[in-house]
Amino acid sequence: MSRLRIATCQINTQVGDLEGNASRAIAALRQAEEADCDLAVFPELTVTGYPPEDLLLKPGFITDNRRALDQIAAATSRCVAVVGFVDVGRDLYNAAALCVQGEVRGIYRKQELPNYSVFDELRYFAPGDDPVSLYLIGGVRVGISICEDAWNPAGPIANQADSGAELIVNLNASPYAESKLAQRERMLATRAADASCALVYVNQVGGQDELVFDGGSMVFDAEGELMAAAPQFVEHVMIVDINVEPVYRKRLLDPRGRPVDTLLPVELALHEDVEVSDERASEGTSPAPSATRAPALDPDEEVYRALVLGTRDYLGKNGFTDVVIGLSGGIDSSLVAAIAVDAIGADHVHGVAMPSRFSSDHSLTDAASLAEALGIEMQTIAIEPAHAALLDMLAPAFGDRPPDLTEENLQSRVRGATLMALSNKLGWIVLSTGNKSEMAVGYATLYGDTVGGYAVLKDVYKTRVFALCRWKNRSAGREIIPEAVIVKPPSAELRPDQRDDQSLPPYEVLDPVLEQYIEHDRTVADLLTAGYDADLVKRVARLVDGAEYKRRQTPPGVRVSAKAFGKDRRLPITNAYRT
Repeated sequence: MSRLRIATCQINTQVGDLEGNASRAIAALRQAEEADCDLAVFPELTVTGYPPEDLLLKPGFITDNRRALDQIAAATSRCVAVVGFVDVGRDLYNAAALCVQGEVRGIYRKQELPNYSVFDELRYFAPGDDPVSLYLIGGVRVGISICEDAWNPAGPIANQADSGAELIVNLNASPYAESKLAQRERMLATRAADASCALVYVNQVGGQDELVFDGGSMVFDAEGELMAAAPQFVEHVMIVDINVEPVYRKRLLDPRGRPVDTLLPVELALHEDVEVSDERASEGTSPAPSATRAPALDPDEEVYRALVLGTRDYLGKNGFTDVVIGLSGGIDSSLVAAIAVDAIGADHVHGVAMPSRFSSDHSLTDAASLAEALGIEMQTIAIEPAHAALLDMLAPAFGDRPPDLTEENLQSRVRGATLMALSNKLGWIVLSTGNKSEMAVGYATLYGDTVGGYAVLKDVYKTRVFALCRWKNRSAGREIIPEAVIVKPPSAELRPDQRDDQSLPPYEVLDPVLEQYIEHDRTVADLLTAGYDADLVKRVARLVDGAEYKRRQTPPGVRVSAKAFGKDRRLPITNAYRT
């Protein structure tokens, strides 16, 4: 039996920050060295951050990426570091470098390139086609794979196992989506069991524009049993001891058979074996202290923490210190304010109430109660003077036409202009407060509600907004978001006694239809066949299709579902397809 001590280095990289990413990797490597690890595994494209997108079209960026990799390699000693970077040959390759004793000793190129959902890897990379290579580390044959390589059951992991691998490491930049962690665990457990190999999965953590990477690195034994799991949404170096037993007996009895070795040659790319530390060899087989299984998060907590991390990193990585939020006394702005406080602290969150002639007294009192509970600054800027001035200015052009949505939208646009003025003058970024239900059906005023630099709830349906607010209060053990905000009927308050359900179906009716139409790409005909109300479905589909031009002009926002507006869902604005 052989034993390896492995560090899963779940770090928060930033796209383009080559020196910063190298420094983070070296700091994590030092932790691994101090813990006497044999192997330290880092995320996919550690050096460049993920996804680097069209930065990859800049030759200078590719050159600098290799220079940063060499800095990491130079920091290695006995512990082997597996680090993601961009390799260049005839084409560009999404690659992993094996670094030890001050130099790069081996390179693996990703073979399975995803080109769906938020992934565009075929735009930039060529697939690796090298023969199977295994690396002898501490007497253990180790195979290297990268992210999508693991999702193909007949892909690189199976080939490496057939060639005699005893341990597979898998580098990842796998974006968060609700329930994705459980899906990954099932897949990886199956892959480990099928390969009869221990499997180390390392995922990056942090926010990158719309994407959130949740970490959740995992280690499985050769039976597919989960040995250790790192927490989600935080940087973490997890250290685990893996006992590697001979697996030839199980492979000899595998009814699927095995290929002839000459078809899948083993190449020991490390010219000399890296021995397990003699000092630790006599310590027994007790697990490393940090090899734990992080508890699973409540589904609402998981989404909430994703929203906090995505918001924090978007602000911090882009140099914003403070945010401003229009506090209407409604549930969406209340949740955005709570998330912002958890992301950057109450002292950096500024609320602005902007009442009009149609604002209710309870809206102002609810906004004030929220601000007090969160400990944030709130000021009141009444928009009535500007609204009245605009109506007077436009009266000659409007003539005797009766009031309609135009007058309502003017209020929203005055509020948007007010927030942007504060942003320009004080350097605060505006967090817009629209949710996915509203964005889906266009229930938002262009250049009004849609104004902002980041849309925190862009991928959160309205019914989930209510659930997240209730979770926030439960987790805090007190009323952060006033109960009055949660129970009152949603309203834009742009006309007397207005409620959302006068313009839209109730959200508990609307959201399931939206989920089928957007997330699952069902047509109207599909939904009618499934038994949904015909008038409801046709109306919702018409609203969603007609609002595409609005969504193209909204700010980026945190992605928490499997299909968010933006990179995931790319429908044409000019679109005549109807069913």
